[in-house]
Amino acid sequence: MLSQSIEDYLKIIYKLQHGSDAPTQVTTSLLAERMGVTAASATNMIKKLAEMNLLEYAPYKGVALREAGEKIALETIRHHRLIELYLSEALGYSWDAVDAEAERLEHAISEEFEERIDKMLGYPTIGAHGEPIPNKNGQIEEQTYARLSDIERGQRAVVKRVSDRDAAMLRYMNDMGLRLGTVVKVCEKAPFKGPLTLLIEEDQPRTLGLEVAHHIFVDPIR
Repeated sequence: MLSQSIEDYLKIIYKLQHGSDAPTQVTTSLLAERMGVTAASATNMIKKLAEMNLLEYAPYKGVALREAGEKIALETIRHHRLIELYLSEALGYSWDAVDAEAERLEHAISEEFEERIDKMLGYPTIGAHGEPIPNKNGQIEEQTYARLSDIERGQRAVVKRVSDRDAAMLRYMNDMGLRLGTVVKVCEKAPFKGPLTLLIEEDQPRTLGLEVAHHIFVDPIR
């Protein structure tokens, strides 16, 4: 049995390596920031995981998951994203609330419970925030989308994925009508990192800050 802390570290390392903002290397300081711990605490855990052959670690060069560590990370991510989708689809949770609940439950569910959720949801491949769900064999199909902040003036696009790191930002997106599958059109782009003016589902124009637009991923309509 692995501790919740070990699973959380492996999950975060995987997401840093493969996420939309993936750095060239996962450093101790970056990992400590994401885990909300001191650099010394993160270093101690990294050394422990290296001794367990779950990751490779070289001082001042960052960390990288080994195959065994990646397998555990993907299983934890699968639990998390299935639970998020279940909470959203079956229990009516808003997408800003599912992450915190899934964090509490992802380590506790059995494989049988995971399979029942999977079957009940129709074996989904996309999570509540548009992220891919690993299958039960630990395979995942990552998708690459453009950021809404990079879409050109006059271009239309479909919202495919949103960052789930900030619950307040998710609530704001939801209040704006920006949900998965929403069609938007960039009407104006203010210079010098100014806001965007959007048509959301052909409704009235709305103003959206560049920081929020940076965390919305879209598929341009050609």
